[in-house]
Amino acid sequence: MDEHTYKVIELVGSSPESWERAAASAVEAAGEHIKDLRIGEVTDLDMQIADGKVVAYRAKVKVSFRYHPEIHE
Repeated sequence: MDEHTYKVIELVGSSPESWERAAASAVEAAGEHIKDLRIGEVTDLDMQIADGKVVAYRAKVKVSFRYHPEIHE
């Protein structure tokens, strides 16, 4: 098996529907700009409240992707 290096970034996704949708939103947005996404880990969940009601769910997600030195130099 070849050795690889991965980079990890942290994103925050939001959704008026659910935490699951918020996490998926973060990963989908990253997938539009980053290739070779590998793992997503939800590290924190919170919600935005306005007038005593939940208006948005937020998910903090760590996403890893394969590091390609030839691209990132």
